[in-house]
Amino acid sequence: MRALLSTVFSTVLLGFAASPAFAQGKALTVYTYESFTAEWGPGPQVETAFEAQCGCDLNFVSVADGVALLSRLKLEGDATKADIVLGLDTNLTAEAAATGLFAPSGADTSSLTVPGGWTDPVFVPYDYGYFAVVYDSDTLAAPPASLRDLVDGDPSQKIVIQDPRTSTPGLGLLLWVKSVYGDEAPQAWEKLRGRVLTVTPGWSEAYGLFTKGEAPMVLSYTTSPAYHVIAEGVRKYKAAAFSEGHYLQVEVAGITTHGAANPLAKAFMAFMTSPAFQDIIPETNWMLPAAKTSKPLNPAFDELVKPVKALAFSPDEVAANRKAWVDEWLAAMSE
Repeated sequence: MRALLSTVFSTVLLGFAASPAFAQGKALTVYTYESFTAEWGPGPQVETAFEAQCGCDLNFVSVADGVALLSRLKLEGDATKADIVLGLDTNLTAEAAATGLFAPSGADTSSLTVPGGWTDPVFVPYDYGYFAVVYDSDTLAAPPASLRDLVDGDPSQKIVIQDPRTSTPGLGLLLWVKSVYGDEAPQAWEKLRGRVLTVTPGWSEAYGLFTKGEAPMVLSYTTSPAYHVIAEGVRKYKAAAFSEGHYLQVEVAGITTHGAANPLAKAFMAFMTSPAFQDIIPETNWMLPAAKTSKPLNPAFDELVKPVKALAFSPDEVAANRKAWVDEWLAAMSE
């Protein structure tokens, strides 16, 4: 069996080597997160659309979630094979830029429509959204109406959350709690701990537990219910509107110093802000597009929670405090 697999593998490699993309060195490696490359995620459609334009080979390499992307890049350093890292967010951009492993994007960002505008010369947004507690309305008749309701609520009504050390939603919740509670965040986490069913490494695991009925609530996005309405015709999953506002996430991509020499990297960044890419995002990544689409979004997106306030720390504030705030979370959650 091993000999047969070896023969097949060698044949596949020879086939790749003979293809125009590999013969001409026309390949692009993009590091991203697992839900992006899932068969139901945007990755497969993005790959097909970009390869049709570039006549090249687009190779996705995925890890569990967004924070893990930065950890992997730091570990690999100058030896990284990534041309582009796609899946960081504005809570990580200052720390990512400080590694010296990213190059200016050179992208035209004039078409971007993210809240607050965009001026960063290195990272380019591809979507945005707001973190939310998504709940099963068949199971939970009275969802929390604020973050304080969530923290102080019935501990028998569980929520699944993600780890801020590996997950951008997990980091988003950490910052959401910090933005509302400030210095009292440790006490808030101690209270919330009793409602947490489990902490997962990434979003996919957490949402899977939720949809299997393991808990009536999960940390996700205000846009998540649109998936269930559009793809499944199911309306029982809803996002709770929080009176303090919702924490904003802007997801970005950046060209590495390794990828700066690859002309396909800048071509991909330009493609990423075009309708050809942006049309794919809403109904595969289930986030809001960061630039113009060629057609209006499905009406299900009009039914979503509209945050009364967008909460956000600056990238520099997060970079300066992330380790201390994560340590604070660990201490509170492990007592």
